[in-house]
Formats: sequence, C-alpha cells, structure tokens
Amino acid sequence: MADFDHVPRHGRVLPAWSLVGWKWISRNPAAAIVPVMLPFFFLYFLRLISPPEYFPLAVAGAMLYTTQNIGSWCLTDAAANRIELHLQELFVASALGKVRYLVGIGVSNLIPAVPALIVEAIILAVVWPVPPAAWLVIIGCVIVLWIVFSAIGLAISTRIQSQREVWPIGNLVFSTLGVLAPLYYPLSILPPAWQAVAQFLPSTYAAKLVQGALEITPATGDEMVLDAVLLVGSAAVALAIALRIYRWRDP
Repeated sequence: MADFDHVPRHGRVLPAWSLVGWKWISRNPAAAIVPVMLPFFFLYFLRLISPPEYFPLAVAGAMLYTTQNIGSWCLTDAAANRIELHLQELFVASALGKVRYLVGIGVSNLIPAVPALIVEAIILAVVWPVPPAAWLVIIGCVIVLWIVFSAIGLAISTRIQSQREVWPIGNLVFSTLGVLAPLYYPLSILPPAWQAVAQFLPSTYAAKLVQGALEITPATGDEMVLDAVLLVGSAAVALAIALRIYRWRDP
C-alpha cells in the first residue's frame, strides 16, 4: 500500500473546488461569456431608455445581479451532483462535511463569474469616479451576496427530485429575486407596495449601500450604517432559512 502520510490533509478543499471552476471555463470559454451577457442586455436597454444619471447606478447593480445569479448556478451544479452523478453520496460518506461542500460549490461557481465582475468594474470606473472606500463597500456586498445566494441555491437543490425541475425552479426563484431588488434603479422610484416587499431582500440593502458609497443616491453616514446592519441581518436570516431547508442526506 502506498504511503500517503506526506500528503497534506488540510487546506485542499478550496483549491480543489477552485480548480473545478477554472477547468470549466478553460475547457468551455462560453461559461465565462454567458454570465456577462444577461447583465449587459439589461445595461444596453437601460442605457437607451433610462435617464443618463442612472447608468452608473445600473452598472453597479449589474455587479450585484451577477453575484446573485451565482446562486442559480450553484443550484444547477448541486442538483446534478446529487441526482444525476450521485456525487453527493460520496461527499456525505467522506469527511468533507456539508458546510465545506457548500463553500466549495460556491467557490467553483464564483470563478466563472469573476471575468464578468471585472468587466463590470472596469465599466463602472470609466463612467463614474469610484473612491477607494466605495470599492471596499462593493467588494463587501459582493461577498455577502455570494455567500447567501450560494447557500440558497444549494439548499433548494436538495429539495429537487428531478433534473427537469432544475431549470424552471432556478429561473423562477433567482429571476424573481433579481427583479424585486432595486439593483438597476433607486428604491425610491418603486411603488410603495413594491418597496415594502424589497425591504425583505438582502440585495436591497446591498444596492442601497453601493449606491450611497458611490454617491449616486443621497445617503447619510447613519443611513449607510443602518443599511449595513440590515444587510448583515437579512443575510443572516436568509442563511439560517437556507440551512434549515438544506438536506445533506437523502432520506
């Protein structure tokens, strides 16, 4: 029997899952192009029909929308692993654990989204002066939304019983969440009932934080602190709900 004592037993999960994400886009470059297309379709038409002062806001919103869509990709991958490939059974029997599996799926799907995020960040820097503090706010919001929506996607995937359910359920959930949150427009221009619904979504507070940090919409320091608290709080609630419905072992 080979001696594997020299092989490190820790710190290999994230590099391995990152390699999975990189292999996907290196073998299929379209995987890096598709995440760019949908946000750019929105940006193109918003550029034509919306007031010019809203365009930088829409570009920043496209970054959040791209991040939110990672949840849909996590749902698709995790469902395929469980239903079609039966890989989740292998992970359940291993020492990986459900939290590291969740993080791994999230990391592997973050890799294909990175090119889109970089392109959107470059466009934002061209059309609007972005101070260093605003970049930190954007990065923080992207990380929070990535964690939350990856967990939501993975949790939903464990409740899906057929591969045919993946496409309609994933599109229904994440398209609805993407439209309800004011990512491409200020919250203030929405009807009051819509604003009330949007207050329950972490993406709403991420959008308000980014818009305030960029000084695109007026926001005081106290209001931004409150939005940050509400972002973390709503994200924690969404994460708790996701973990609650998450099923690591099939019955």
